[in-house]
Amino acid sequence: MEPLGSTLTATYARPPPAPTSFLPAISTLASSYRNSFPHRNFTHSLSLPWRPSTYYKVASNLPTLGPYCTRSQRVSESSMLPFVSNRTTLFTRYTPDDWYRSNLTNFQESNTSRHNSERLRVDTSRLIQDKYQQTRKTQADTTQNLGERVNDIGFWKSEITHELDEMIGETNALTDVKKRLERALAESEAPLQVARECLFHREKRMGIDLVHDEVEKQLLTEVDVILCCQERMKLHLDKAIAQLAANRAAQHELEKDLSDKQAAQRIDDKCHHLRNTSEGVSFFRGVEKVDATVSVPESWAKFTDDNILRSQCERAASAKLRNEIENLLVVTANEMWNQFNRVNLAFTNRIAETADAKNKIQVHLSKTLQEIFQTERTIESIKKAIKEKSAFLKVAQTRLDERTRRPNIELCRDIAQLRLVNEVYEVDDTIQTLQQRLREAEDTLQFLVHTKATLEHDLAVKANTLYIDQEKCMGMRKSFPTTLRLVGYC
Repeated sequence: MEPLGSTLTATYARPPPAPTSFLPAISTLASSYRNSFPHRNFTHSLSLPWRPSTYYKVASNLPTLGPYCTRSQRVSESSMLPFVSNRTTLFTRYTPDDWYRSNLTNFQESNTSRHNSERLRVDTSRLIQDKYQQTRKTQADTTQNLGERVNDIGFWKSEITHELDEMIGETNALTDVKKRLERALAESEAPLQVARECLFHREKRMGIDLVHDEVEKQLLTEVDVILCCQERMKLHLDKAIAQLAANRAAQHELEKDLSDKQAAQRIDDKCHHLRNTSEGVSFFRGVEKVDATVSVPESWAKFTDDNILRSQCERAASAKLRNEIENLLVVTANEMWNQFNRVNLAFTNRIAETADAKNKIQVHLSKTLQEIFQTERTIESIKKAIKEKSAFLKVAQTRLDERTRRPNIELCRDIAQLRLVNEVYEVDDTIQTLQQRLREAEDTLQFLVHTKATLEHDLAVKANTLYIDQEKCMGMRKSFPTTLRLVGYC
């Protein structure tokens, strides 16, 4: 089996063999496998190449030769040692059994060493494979966890993106409604100014026409209605401004969370696709001891869920406020428009009444003028009649005066005398009656002239009232905003 991964150098440590009473069989050979290696803790990198010479000494397989001896030396030695044939006692030597046992011992030690080495090699190979498989499984699990984490981030990122789009749409809708509310509030100033101008102009009415009539009541009601509508619109405008601030705050939190999740997803995706052969892979000693985390999966998910829940709550409140503003615009527009129609109806009725009164005054004035003319003619006829009766009175009085000059007994109270006296009384009474009638006619003429002046003044008052109501007031009220403008669409 071909070894995978980096080769691990093996270090052998075992106790030395038990000493025997036998001398080594081959004393001249330095066998490395018979020597025990001392136990050493090598602080080396596992990635070093295979260097056997680093940990093992090369065993010498050459026998140690004895020193070269000359013949003279051998002669001297032989002279020093007695010949074998001359020795009565031999030096202590090994027996053949010792020799065989030594060989057998060496063979057993060789088998044991080879067996231990083979078992160590097998165990090491199996250990390498197990650790390799375990490491690959751990890395695969980590890679799977990173993938699941990327998927979780993607899920929450999609939720945040969806909620962010909804919040942006709701904020834009509320902004549009707020602008409509501002336009409607600005448009309500024109009707208010018109109503106040109408009240101001109607203060210029004269005389009896300066009356607290139905028109004035409806105008005052219109001013109150418009002011009330403006107050409600200003209140909802303040609410809309506050709600927009809350919406933007929730939107900012979502955008910040989305930005963090995009950065985290980019980092985790990069980590998820890192492999052993990827570039940029290096050692970072002690990084596993650094714990810079600030949350756990539960708090992490709860943070985003709280942000989305807050955004949903603000969005629901914004939608509710937007509906209230929509209804308010419609209600206020209807209220102002209905009151406008009621004021116009009151103006129409009042103008009709004033015009009818003016027409009647004109009729009465024309009749009064005709009567004045007739009265003046009557006065002239009375004066003429008095003048004519004066001639009759003169004649009768002249006759009586002349008859007083009759002499003596001729001064008779005859029928002619009586008749003349009666005639004088009758003519004088007639003249007194005509003069009385003349004075009555003149008084009537004066009353008619006064009535004429009153009617003419009243006619001027009615004409002024009609001009104010019909020309000025109704002329201004033609510029009253339409319903679309009152709800802020224009």
